[in-house]
Amino acid sequence: MFYYSFQVVFKEVPKHISLCFSICGCPLRCKGCHSPFLFKNENGKKLYKPDYVKKLKSYQNLATCVLFMGGEWEQEALIDFLRIAKQHHYKTCLYTGLNHVDLSISQYLDYLKTGSWQASLGGLESRQTNQRFTELATGKILNSYFQKNT
Repeated sequence: MFYYSFQVVFKEVPKHISLCFSICGCPLRCKGCHSPFLFKNENGKKLYKPDYVKKLKSYQNLATCVLFMGGEWEQEALIDFLRIAKQHHYKTCLYTGLNHVDLSISQYLDYLKTGSWQASLGGLESRQTNQRFTELATGKILNSYFQKNT
């Protein structure tokens, strides 16, 4: 699995400080994607387990969630990384352009953002979006956390 960047993010998973890995090799290539550089593996560097664990340990007690921006196309590797995050007591989240992911992946997730990017509908901040941010344990849709109250 190759990743383009690692960031600490505050808005992508409600009520969590997240360690975010943007994964390369996305086969979806949504029209208007804000991250087309993620289409090619060559744009990233290999995510090695020892380096990943080191990052998790260095942010222990500071961050509470590990977020993967993509990676579902590398199912085995993603599951391994999700398991490791769980072993280190992190919540887990996946952002995907798919409408659903396989149970073999979702069983290791606490949160899941689904839905392709459609410019005319907007992202999670839009009330018209086709995208859904779901808390998997409850099935609750949390899109309202991304939308401004009017």
